Amino acid sequence: MTGIVEIDVHGKNVETAVKEIKKYLDNAGSGTYRIRIIHGYHGGTRIRDGIEDEFSYGREPKVKRVTMGDNPGITELVLREY
Repeated sequence: MTGIVEIDVHGKNVETAVKEIKKYLDNAGSGTYRIRIIHGYHGGTRIRDGIEDEFSYGREPKVKRVTMGDNPGITELVLREY
């Protein structure tokens, strides 16, 4: 996987979404600098909060920071600066 990897977790619960994100994170190579998670806005706010809880504040060594995407239905994990 290289560049920006997109994961669509619409319709999943928080636990399932986090497991899927971790799988992508574990498989991310040195060419991957961002993982873009599409969770939706209205029903995806729980997933957004779960992502913040799981991957921010230095809890995951590969993730430098967690940031909002281009719209409120997207969260991005920054693995390294481009």
